[in-house]
Amino acid sequence: MNAYLFFKYLHSGLRYIVLLLLLLAIVSAWANWIGKKPYSEGQRKLNLFTMISVHTQLVLGLVLYFLSPFVQFNAETMKQHDTRYWTVEHITGMLIAIVLITIGHSRSKKAATATAKHKNIATFYTIAALIIVAAIVTSGRGLLGMTH
Repeated sequence: MNAYLFFKYLHSGLRYIVLLLLLLAIVSAWANWIGKKPYSEGQRKLNLFTMISVHTQLVLGLVLYFLSPFVQFNAETMKQHDTRYWTVEHITGMLIAIVLITIGHSRSKKAATATAKHKNIATFYTIAALIIVAAIVTSGRGLLGMTH
C-alpha cells in the first residue's frame, strides 16, 4: 500500500471517532447547560479528547493534503469540482471548524462557572460540527462515503 492510500484510509477511518466524540461532547454540553448540571471531570475529559481527536485528524489531513493527487495548484484547479474541493474547500472548512473547537475548549477551561463551561462547548462545538458536516456533504460523497 502506498503512502497516499495509507493516510487516506487512516484519515477516513478516524473521522468516525472524531464525529462520535464531537456528537457526544455536544449532546452532553447542551444537556448539562440546559439542565444546569455541574461541570464534571468526565465532561472535561470528553471535551479534551474531542479536541485532541480533531487535532490528530488535522495532522493526518495535512499529510494527506500533500500526498493527494486531487490537490493541485494550476490554472484548472478552480474550474474542476474535485480539485477545487480538495485543494481549497475541504481544508478551509475543516480548519475553521478546528479553530472553533479549540476556541470553545479554551474558553471553557477559562470560564468561572459550570454554566459558562457547558455553554462554550455547546456553542462552539455545535457550530464546528455544522461546518464539518457541510464540508463533508459538499464533497458529493455523502457524510459517510469513502470515495476520494
